[in-house]
Amino acid sequence: MAILAIPLVVSVLKPHHSLHFSFFRSRNHSRLCRPLIHLSPLRSSKTSISAITTSAIPNNSSTDPNTDSNKASVPTFQQAIQRLQKYWASVGCAVMQCSNTEVGAGTMNPLTFLRVLGPEPWNVAYVEPSIRPDDSRFGENPNRLQRHTQFQVILKPDPGNSQDLFLRSLTALGININEHDIRFVEDNWESPVLGAWGLGWEIWMDGMEITQFTYFQQAGSLQLLPISVEITYGLERILMLLQGVDHFKKIQYADGITYGELFMENEKEMSSYYLEHANVHHIQKHFDFFEEEARSLLALGLAIPAYDQLLKTSHAFNILDSRGFVGVTERARYFGRMRSLARQCAQLWLKTRESLGHPLGTISEPEQLVCPKEILQTAVQRVHEDPRLFLLEIGTEELPPQDVASASQQVKDLIIQLLDKQRLGHGEVQAFGTPRRLVSMNVCVKNLSTKQVGNEVEVRGPPVSKAFDGQGNPTKAAVGFCRRFCVPLDSLYRKAEGKTEYVYVRVMESARLALEVLSEDLPCIIAKISFPKSMRWNSQVMFSRPIRWILALHGDVVVPFTFAGVVSGNLSHGLRNTPSATVKVESAESYATVIRNAGISLDIEERKQTILEQSNALAKGVNGHILLQGSLLDEVVNLVEAPVPVIGKFKESFLELPKDLLTMVMQKHQKYFAITDDTGRLLPYFITVANGAINEMVVRKGNEAVLRARYEDAKFFYEMDTRKKFSEFRSQLKGILFHEKLGTMLDKMIRIQNMVTELSSALEVGEDKLRIIQDAASLAMSDLATAVVTEFTSLSGIMARHYAFRDGYSEQIAEALFEITLPRYSGDVVPKTDVGIVLAVADRLDSLVGLFGAGCQPSSTNDPFGLRRISYGLVQVLVEKDKNLDLRHALQLAAAVQPITIEASIIDDVRTNSYVVC
Repeated sequence: MAILAIPLVVSVLKPHHSLHFSFFRSRNHSRLCRPLIHLSPLRSSKTSISAITTSAIPNNSSTDPNTDSNKASVPTFQQAIQRLQKYWASVGCAVMQCSNTEVGAGTMNPLTFLRVLGPEPWNVAYVEPSIRPDDSRFGENPNRLQRHTQFQVILKPDPGNSQDLFLRSLTALGININEHDIRFVEDNWESPVLGAWGLGWEIWMDGMEITQFTYFQQAGSLQLLPISVEITYGLERILMLLQGVDHFKKIQYADGITYGELFMENEKEMSSYYLEHANVHHIQKHFDFFEEEARSLLALGLAIPAYDQLLKTSHAFNILDSRGFVGVTERARYFGRMRSLARQCAQLWLKTRESLGHPLGTISEPEQLVCPKEILQTAVQRVHEDPRLFLLEIGTEELPPQDVASASQQVKDLIIQLLDKQRLGHGEVQAFGTPRRLVSMNVCVKNLSTKQVGNEVEVRGPPVSKAFDGQGNPTKAAVGFCRRFCVPLDSLYRKAEGKTEYVYVRVMESARLALEVLSEDLPCIIAKISFPKSMRWNSQVMFSRPIRWILALHGDVVVPFTFAGVVSGNLSHGLRNTPSATVKVESAESYATVIRNAGISLDIEERKQTILEQSNALAKGVNGHILLQGSLLDEVVNLVEAPVPVIGKFKESFLELPKDLLTMVMQKHQKYFAITDDTGRLLPYFITVANGAINEMVVRKGNEAVLRARYEDAKFFYEMDTRKKFSEFRSQLKGILFHEKLGTMLDKMIRIQNMVTELSSALEVGEDKLRIIQDAASLAMSDLATAVVTEFTSLSGIMARHYAFRDGYSEQIAEALFEITLPRYSGDVVPKTDVGIVLAVADRLDSLVGLFGAGCQPSSTNDPFGLRRISYGLVQVLVEKDKNLDLRHALQLAAAVQPITIEASIIDDVRTNSYVVC
């Protein structure tokens, strides 16, 4: 049988050998499989100890923009596809074809979803036209299409240098990575439909997301091992950057043919269908038919056609979503139905592959590297007598910003505990965290002693009755005890413990070398570092992101040990696109200088100060001030190792859009700092923070293009909304399903409107405010039907307030329309006005009573409708605003307006849940 996949070869460096390739064999050991090529193995040095394939790019690599191979002309769209196919084929991937059923992403193609399951190797690359009805823009938005083109790559198992392989693919496309600001920005990917999730990054080039990079952890609700790497390119965006055009329609698809000439009419007509004409009733029936067909096929043992029907249900759901039919609550139910099918397809696929004997072979778990005793013995011979600096650097792929400071502090605390426990004298312990690239944590221990401090301890022996015979002579038990600790018999003394008397001796614990202790205990220290989310990549070891090197030095001696398949050494890494991509550290004392010369700023506060000083100077140059948001600064400072603020500009006409909308796009989506004048009015400028040496003009131009596209999107939606009065959106809530048993969002808001009068009385709100409460309730949450909130969901409430002000409603009503959403998350502010409090409490009471009554109670492990969060929000409002509400009576008010019968037991369940939250 022909082998359809070309299994990977992982480079494994034994700690006492130079670099060599080690082949993973299939279960049939006579079948050697062709390796996935490692393009730049780390050059070994006789004086270094290392066991990694680095993601750093050496100076003489093919990524050098001056080499002939990189002087290729800017590709057309089809040439870009051909270059990627050629590149990935050259390193060991099979080039395959797209799915013949609509998919929302290349991930959903069976070549990915089914093939990442199980133990068989799989390396594949293919083009995938991806259909996303919700991205329909009639061809007007430069970056958003309902049909966009992805290039999908799957590497199974992880080859150890996937990032390097990806960066070289950009070079193959003709991108000079030395000029651009290329970032790996945290992306915790999840597909509720497929029961799949993974950790990785969005890859940004000059502010634009061009690729997603994910280490799959689960698919079909099944844990994966071996782990697969997914790389998904957004081809339209990449080609716009390469060709220097500002709209997808201007992309040269082939010589003499533009993308727009080929596909613009397709975009217009399909957008019209998805956004305006798709019959919701018919599509609902399609979903049900496809689901039923999938279940029938599963019963027949046909995983592949069943999965094809699942893809059809997914596309039907996406159409319903684009028509605004699916509310937040109902979305969870649809996802649950599709996820159940995905799990069954996955289980059946695995069973089928096993019954076939795994035709592509199986991947063996990599051998766990063990540091040879000879290495430790050699290192011990080089230990100096005087105290020296100890350094530990754990090199990873880019860590999430929030993990940097936390993990650095953990390393510091764990090292201090280790040294104190092991009686190793030391000076100050320092911890630094670099946010991304390859350096994650650095621990410097000043003046670490070379040996443990001697320590006399009391050791208990056998009971006196067994240590001496009737004549008082020592027995064999006493003699053996003394021999064990090398002490004379006359050193024994007696001591009672409770009712029993024992013999004791005092012995001096041996003073081991610090090097020996650290070599033994450092792996345990690294294993104890915890993260909010962790992942596997090549074994059962879990960490925030893959560990790629470990630098461990006591003075100029390497502390030898292994962890996660990596052997410690004396090599570190700087920014990828610099001559210091790989650096050798001769001693712990020289580390700070080496890293500084590599352009890396280790200290978080130092990076923060650099960003603030340079950003303020840039803002001052346009007579402005940066709009400083503390959480954004904390995030940005941990996205770069060598911060380089760059100022950009956008069209002044965009300032006609709401300030909240503009700043949200800048801060949340782009990690930009907005700039205001002395009065707080936005100026048409922004600041982005690049990482390391870049071509500032190229980076500025790229970021300006990205923000322009995002603002065009926002303008498109805002103009759609402002063609109507805000009150007109109320009726459109009937098109958003809240829950099939509880009706639409309009039904929900009518229930709230019907209960606020009595609830106001229960909350002791004056009758003079009742009219305002009723008016506000008649408009509340109408912004959920607006185009802006549909696209930018975090602006719910904010846009309601804006549109209400715009249409002349009073400040009390407008503010209440925002406050009904509060609190939005743990620690958020609560409503300040009585009107807002009544609406916020009513909304949460309705959700809790209705959803509990519909059978959506949370379990100990699952809360898909967020009912605990809703309960917490209700309690937070009542407690912080000191409202003495009879909760049972309030729940009964909510129960009285529900479209389903609410039993007394449901009221009790909701009360219990709320009290548990308290």
